[in-house]
Amino acid sequence: MDSLSLFCTGALIAGGLYWFVCILGPAEQKGKRATDLSGGSISAEKVRDNYNSYWSFFRRPKEIETAEKVPDFVDTFYNLVTDIYEWGWGQSFHFSPSIPGKSHRDATRLHEEMAVDLIEAKPGHKILDVGCGVGGPMRAIASHSRANVVGITINEYQVNRAKLHNKKAGLDALCEVVCGNFLEMPFADNSFDGAYSIEATCHAPKLEEVYAEIFRVLKPGSLYVSYEWVTTDKYNCDNAEHVAVIQGIERGDALPGLRSYDDIAESAKKVGFEVVKEKDLAKPPAQPWWSRLKMGRVAYWRNHIVVTILAALGIAPKGTVDVHEMLFHTADHLTRGGETGIFSPMHMILCKKPHSS
Repeated sequence: MDSLSLFCTGALIAGGLYWFVCILGPAEQKGKRATDLSGGSISAEKVRDNYNSYWSFFRRPKEIETAEKVPDFVDTFYNLVTDIYEWGWGQSFHFSPSIPGKSHRDATRLHEEMAVDLIEAKPGHKILDVGCGVGGPMRAIASHSRANVVGITINEYQVNRAKLHNKKAGLDALCEVVCGNFLEMPFADNSFDGAYSIEATCHAPKLEEVYAEIFRVLKPGSLYVSYEWVTTDKYNCDNAEHVAVIQGIERGDALPGLRSYDDIAESAKKVGFEVVKEKDLAKPPAQPWWSRLKMGRVAYWRNHIVVTILAALGIAPKGTVDVHEMLFHTADHLTRGGETGIFSPMHMILCKKPHSS
């Protein structure tokens, strides 16, 4: 092979690798490239050890004996997965029903806007985002309602990512992000005009504990809406396949045991909320929320190859391969949960703090 042919072949391979990793790799919102994958606030050499500790802790979610350690391991989980989520999914770490004729991005935005419409947020209102992640929903909601949104996340790396995205979007004047535990929020009593949580409070060991904190910081008469992860009335705890699917979801998503759909309203009432409305948004006529997971199987395999190559080259932390494989298997469990109807990530409950509180 002459030097010109060798050069052209090398250039073609290099160009193909660049396209595969940097162009094809990012999700709908190109906020994170494959070459930038990290362990969040965890140093690269400790990613694998932290993954092993996480996996050991959540091996049997419903048998966790030390619930007080759950927040620390949820923090570890989001250090491990945040970059992968942003790269492979986008800036909104949640599901939404598919909408015919709409992109996944548009369906996600409409799902988020519905939440803030339900709590009747107005311009100038101070709204709480409980478990805000990197702020995808926060930005959609602030832009839609022009309310001032304050988000709280336990993960410092997510705080920094959210602030960066808020500034890039020109919404940093409306969006504030605080690092903290939603079980012990650093906010004054009766200080918010409304609140929402989108697939976030499932990380709480006891739902009434986070609901009690939200109740405390809301002004009397204010509304709170949550999209909860639940097992549905189709779940049978005596069915081995059902149990395996739910445990797979719990283990791969840092959940200290999924709650049943009929536990949600009871927990809300227990802390003083009035339940205004309750509905599983995943039920027909809603289109399958898991279709994006099934459609993305080719992308998962492609991304896994990319992660493996980057880890082998020392560009991505070694443990990133283990984390990505965990998320790949978790996606299968989520899909099976959706197809069988035993699991919903969007059991909606709308609550009101009584004026007399």
